[in-house]
Amino acid sequence: MLNLERLRTLDALSRHGSVSGAAGALHITTSAVSQQMSKLEREVGQRLLAKNGRGVRLTDAGRLLAEHAARILSQVELAEADLEAQRGQVAGELRLAAFPTAARGLFPAALAALRAEHPALRLRSTELEPERGVAGVVRGDFDLAVVLDWYNKPMPLPDGLVKAPLLDDPADVAMPAGHRLAHREEVDLAEFADDEWITWGEGEFCHEWLMFTLRSRGIEPILGHRAAETHTQLGLVAEGLGVCIAPLLGRHPMPAGVVTLPLRQRVRRHVYVVWRADADRRPSIRAAVGALQAVAGRLG
Repeated sequence: MLNLERLRTLDALSRHGSVSGAAGALHITTSAVSQQMSKLEREVGQRLLAKNGRGVRLTDAGRLLAEHAARILSQVELAEADLEAQRGQVAGELRLAAFPTAARGLFPAALAALRAEHPALRLRSTELEPERGVAGVVRGDFDLAVVLDWYNKPMPLPDGLVKAPLLDDPADVAMPAGHRLAHREEVDLAEFADDEWITWGEGEFCHEWLMFTLRSRGIEPILGHRAAETHTQLGLVAEGLGVCIAPLLGRHPMPAGVVTLPLRQRVRRHVYVVWRADADRRPSIRAAVGALQAVAGRLG
C-alpha cells in the first residue's frame, strides 16, 4: 500500500522542483526527503527520480505517480475538511499568508481574536507578496492568503480557489512636505512626470501595476528607489528622495515630513482572502475569514 506521507513528499518535489524546496515546504530536512523517496521507490519498484546536473528530476514514472499523488492528497484534504465540518470544532493548525501591509494592518488584531476565541487552533502566519501567497495556497503550503489587486489591473486567480472580499483600500500620492504640489487638495498623476518614483521590487504585482498605470497616463516613470514595505517607501519620501503611492492600509503612523494627497482619478486596491475550494467546509477557514472581515470592517 502506498504511504501517504511519501506521496506528500513526492507531491512537494513535483511542485517545488528540488529536494531543498520540498524540504522547506514540508518543514523537514533534505535528508528526510531523500529517505522518503528511496522508500517510495522501493514500494513501487521503479525509479521515480533521476539526476539532473546537481539536482534531480522526476522520471516518467515519477511524474505519473505525482499526478496521482496530487489527486489523492486533494481527496484526503476534502475528507479532513468534511470531518472537521462534521465535528464543528475550530481546532488544529491553520497556516496564513498576507502581503506586507495586510500582515501589519489586519493580522495582529485578527489572529489575536482567533486565538482568544479558539484556543485549540494553532496559527502560523507568513508575510508574502500576493502572487507568492496565491501560489502557496495552490501548492498547499498555506491554508489561506490575504492578497490584492488594483482597480484597473485585476490579478488572475487559478481554478480551484475561493475568495471573499475584505475591503477596498484607497491610495494617495505621498510626497515630501516641501514638494511643489504639497499645498493642493488633490493632484493628477500627469503632474508627477518629472518626479522620481519610489516603487516596489522588480516583477512584483504592485510594481507592475504602477508602471502600467503611469504609462497609461503618458508618463514614462523615473525610478529612484525600490522597497517592499510602505513604511520604508514613506521613510524615503520623508527625506525628499521621491514620491510614492501610499495605500491607507498599514501606512500609519505617518512619518514627519510627508504629505499625502488624493488623486483626481481615484486609486484603490481590492483586498481579499483566498483559500482552496476543497477546504471550503473547514470551520477553521470560516473562523479565520470571519475574523479578518471583522477587522477589515472596522478599518473600513
